[in-house]
Amino acid sequence: MTDLSRITRDVALASSVLSNGGIIGMPTETVYGLAALALNEQAVARVFATKGRPTSHPLIVHLSPEENVDRWGVFNENAHAIAKAAWPGPITLLVPRTPLVPDWVTGGRDTVAIRIPSHPIAIELLNRVSDGIVAPSANRFGQVSPTRAEHVLQDLGNDVDLILDGGPCAIGLESTIVDCASEALQILRPGKITALQIAEITGLNMAITNGPSRAPGMMISHYAPHARVELCTSLDEATEKGIAYEKQGVSYSIIHHEDLTEYALSVYDDLRLADVNGVKVVLAVLPYDDGIGTAIRDRLTKASAH
Repeated sequence: MTDLSRITRDVALASSVLSNGGIIGMPTETVYGLAALALNEQAVARVFATKGRPTSHPLIVHLSPEENVDRWGVFNENAHAIAKAAWPGPITLLVPRTPLVPDWVTGGRDTVAIRIPSHPIAIELLNRVSDGIVAPSANRFGQVSPTRAEHVLQDLGNDVDLILDGGPCAIGLESTIVDCASEALQILRPGKITALQIAEITGLNMAITNGPSRAPGMMISHYAPHARVELCTSLDEATEKGIAYEKQGVSYSIIHHEDLTEYALSVYDDLRLADVNGVKVVLAVLPYDDGIGTAIRDRLTKASAH
């Protein structure tokens, strides 16, 4: 069986599982998601229960490029501009919801987070089901996000009905989330698509994120391994701390990559490896607060707050 025919078969099976109320591990270009049909209340309840995620924490609705997004959300001029420029891609837009979207997706809020992913297998699956899919990261709530199918298996095991293997994620960090519910845009979660890029699309500068948690990834503690994460401003600082821990008999590892794209691809793998190796302390070197470095800093800071 060729890879193409295998993928077609696997996507057809995944679509059938979803259509029958099941939940699956689903690849995207950012991280693997725990997917269910958005309008199936029982299936979405399984997603919350499997993750151990509070039901008040809203979910992102993933749509096919062929879907009419206006069925799901009310898009103002800025939202339409960003969607046209960046979808399919790693950006989520928070917009006022339409009557189609149920409370169990939004946590009772009057807004909904919507994204069109660019992963070809995710697109094929979304085209096949012809419906919205919720897909928070396919791991236990608050822990390290999965970037490979084997991570989903390690984290969730038999609690999912199927894992659709789409290979390693191309980006490795969750999507940028932009609040477009008002005229003043806010980035609620940084990602690969930056504030500068959004400003170039809309002509607007980003407002400072404020207010209560209203989108995934806004909690203070998130993305955390079992090891304690300590933030360092330089590799020299991390090395010095490592030497001190070694003298105390405390196991440690250092996370650092000069290339930001490589750092984004590797950071969750590095955090997971620390737990596999039984490391007690992870010394994470913060990258420059620029480009995707801003998103890496966000994830490491939240991992250290655990």
